Amino acid sequence: MKRRTFLANSGKIGMTLSASSVIPARGFAAMMPSELTSLSAIDLSIAIQEKHVSCVEVMQAYLDRIHRYNDVYNAIVSLQPDDDLITQALEADNEFAKGNYRGWMHGMPHAVKDLTAVKGIRYTSGSLLYSDRIAEQDSAMVARIRNAGAIFIGKTNTPEFGLGSQSYNPIFGATGCAYNPELTSGGSSGGAGCGLATQMLPVADGSDMMGSLRNPGAFNNVIGYRPSTNVMSGRDATQRSLSTSGPMGRNTADTIKFLKTIAVKNVGENFNPLDLSAVKIGWLGNLDGYFAMEPGILDLCENSLGLMREAGAKVDEVLPQFNPEDLWFCWTTLRHLGRANMKRFYDDPVTRDKLKSDLVWEIEQSQILTEGDRARANAIRGEWYRELDRLFLEYDFLAIPSAQVFPYPKSVAWPTEIDGRPMDTYHRWMEIVILGSLGGIPAMNVPVGFDDLGRPMGVQIMANFGQDKKVLEFGLAYDQITDFLQRRPEMVE
Repeated sequence: MKRRTFLANSGKIGMTLSASSVIPARGFAAMMPSELTSLSAIDLSIAIQEKHVSCVEVMQAYLDRIHRYNDVYNAIVSLQPDDDLITQALEADNEFAKGNYRGWMHGMPHAVKDLTAVKGIRYTSGSLLYSDRIAEQDSAMVARIRNAGAIFIGKTNTPEFGLGSQSYNPIFGATGCAYNPELTSGGSSGGAGCGLATQMLPVADGSDMMGSLRNPGAFNNVIGYRPSTNVMSGRDATQRSLSTSGPMGRNTADTIKFLKTIAVKNVGENFNPLDLSAVKIGWLGNLDGYFAMEPGILDLCENSLGLMREAGAKVDEVLPQFNPEDLWFCWTTLRHLGRANMKRFYDDPVTRDKLKSDLVWEIEQSQILTEGDRARANAIRGEWYRELDRLFLEYDFLAIPSAQVFPYPKSVAWPTEIDGRPMDTYHRWMEIVILGSLGGIPAMNVPVGFDDLGRPMGVQIMANFGQDKKVLEFGLAYDQITDFLQRRPEMVE
């Protein structure tokens, strides 16, 4: 099969293998080899495996796009020298010619969120404390990605230590939204979300404590998936961390494929789109006015729920039998306590001056909390697990907006008010994501479209702990009944 024939048919190939190709066949028919960056990750992998394109051609196509657009969007940081990357791509081609196929990401470019170590590449965590640090070895997740055949081209931008849902730091600056680079890409996996949506990366990894996969997924019109916490840690249901790593993709099928690469726990095989006519969804909305919401977000989400209804899903409005202020106390207590181990930076005047004010505040908060506060927070969290169990006996999924605001100017650190309601902390404006985070449950951002200003938004689809395959199969079905992912950004040079 010649390359042009492959490009004309690759959408059909991807549909057969993944049941989720998002670019119609006629789109491929018009493509030139230089537009390889528009292929889904699965189709790109097939193109390489079937030798319709070389790893060198793929690498050059991605580097050309990065050099053309990254100065505007600032998604990729610590980019490695072109000559080194082309040499690595040539080595991948030579290995493949000798019969050594590394895996489905053979020769594909990848950039890791700059909270994760890649041997030999700058590893700043977005902090002046580590501005010159070079990783001495791969993290465990990076090793799994490397074993799948990827070539590491650099890092994706993140806020300092991943704190906050706006990806800016004093080393690299701010990352722009893929649909308007003057707005924020969200965070803390903002570089990942933007790099993916602008087609500077085939897939992306990130991490999520307070929506850091879901928020940039929504702000950049891509899939952001927070797995059940044991998927990435290997721990059991009694040891649910607040944070977890996870995948992002331009469609659900790519997200599944990449999750299988980075996960410690097997999330399942033979993924198929869920039959939505058998699905019951509980719509949480804004918790009866508890969450401040920018006008327009609920409308987009409810329009999306209408599409689910048209596909046969049953959707009910529902409220948890729980005080959301208790959840906020639980969240802030456990989150602040997690900063206590950074007190050494706070105590040293030299290093303290290099910390952003939000982190200083969190460290200070960690010092005034008591063991009684910790005990109460853990008790509330246990009660929340039980409430989630109750809700998921009645509903297959819970749905709630992925963010309380649309992408806002990247020159603004964080929204101080929403629709006239003041935000009392630097992360209160993202409170809507803590329901999933405190549960440690699988939560997927799926897109719901754009407002009149062209700003993207998404909705979180959540299931009970351990039901990752169920959520991902919902995503496959949702990809089939919507076309939001097919609206790509108009790029700014």
